[in-house]
Amino acid sequence: MRSSFSTGRHSSRILSVIRITILVLLGLYLVGCAWATAGRDQDTPGGFSAAGLERVRETMQAAVDREDVGGVVTLLYRDGEVAQVNAIGFQNPAAGVPMARDSIFRIASMTKPITAVATLILVDEGVFALDDPVDRWLPELAAPKVLRDPTAPLDTAVPAARSIRIIDLLTHRAGIATPRTAPGPLREALTRADANNDVGYDRWMKWIGALPLAHEPGSTYIYGNSFDVLGILVERASGMKYPDFVRQRIFEPLGMTDTDFWIPPAKIDRFASLQSLGRVPASWIPSATKIPNYPAGAGGLYSTVDDYLKFARMLLGAGQLGNVRILERETVRDMTTDYLTEEQRLGRPFGGLHDFWRGQGFGLGVAIKLNASVTASELGVASAGAFGWPGVFGTWWEADPAKDMILVFMVPGGDAKRARWDFQAAAYAAMAD
Repeated sequence: MRSSFSTGRHSSRILSVIRITILVLLGLYLVGCAWATAGRDQDTPGGFSAAGLERVRETMQAAVDREDVGGVVTLLYRDGEVAQVNAIGFQNPAAGVPMARDSIFRIASMTKPITAVATLILVDEGVFALDDPVDRWLPELAAPKVLRDPTAPLDTAVPAARSIRIIDLLTHRAGIATPRTAPGPLREALTRADANNDVGYDRWMKWIGALPLAHEPGSTYIYGNSFDVLGILVERASGMKYPDFVRQRIFEPLGMTDTDFWIPPAKIDRFASLQSLGRVPASWIPSATKIPNYPAGAGGLYSTVDDYLKFARMLLGAGQLGNVRILERETVRDMTTDYLTEEQRLGRPFGGLHDFWRGQGFGLGVAIKLNASVTASELGVASAGAFGWPGVFGTWWEADPAKDMILVFMVPGGDAKRARWDFQAAAYAAMAD
């Protein structure tokens, strides 16, 4: 009897220990669930804090309230998902049409990275190499002449030391300027050519080819008409109209359904019409509803934040988006490699912007952040290795591989620089990890 009682008491103690252990484990599990739920309440997709994203929205609202811009659409993408889209202000203030996520904008020079990708597709396919002279496809630029003094009369030009190469066009080192960056008589001649480019590619190329270069090919970064020339190069080398090429080889594969060189009637109610022209003469602004005779590879496209996100994701994904590959991985690496010498980064490519290249360089159609501690650059507070490019009407984008993040900023003109930098600063401050 005594032995049976001891055995029963021992069994009872074991059961008690098991019950206590189960209760402790259950308690720990419930506490863990509570912590996880609290974390989900605090953090939003992409590793941003909810409070931080609210500050991004408030920052953009403040930019509209200050009338820096009449309206803005911003998009934050990180860690494989869209974390936030803000559509604030008006797409058309006169008509009272509010800005929307699918508003369509003139993206101006945000066209240039797309033209760079179109060119690099042909490099991947072996149609030409980066170091090839352009003479075969652009005979108008064969045997170029150059001004020893960029301010000198045009008839003082002498034969250039070498031919223009494809990589010279992609890095703005071909010596081909624009009216904004060219001095003296060359500025006047380029102004006349650009103001009449609706005559089409071939006649425009004859005008440009007859003008001297501002610098020796390959020697100097000067922001110019190089990417308009690249659009013509792609058309001639591929045997396809340039708008058809980018549509079939880039836009359709990536699902960029709202990106084109014009806006069809069915979509015109989504057009964010320009609310200010900035430095661009009104006579140079083409009709948005007319298929252009001169689809400008340097700045002629219209797009939306979601469309441009797809393009940026492809580059962030080393040339691939989902199952669609547009460029080879090594080609994207080349595109996002700095090609400027230290001397070229000390120059003034846009006139008075003497510190434009501090902390950054230039690849094939995109600026590249080189030093994360230098914020006085086109890429602001981005990480080293980030890349992107703006448009003259205020649109801007960047991809930051170190943060697995993409920012897209679209406005229809206005004094957008402050709003853009405020957006970027607020986005980086909103990261919770």
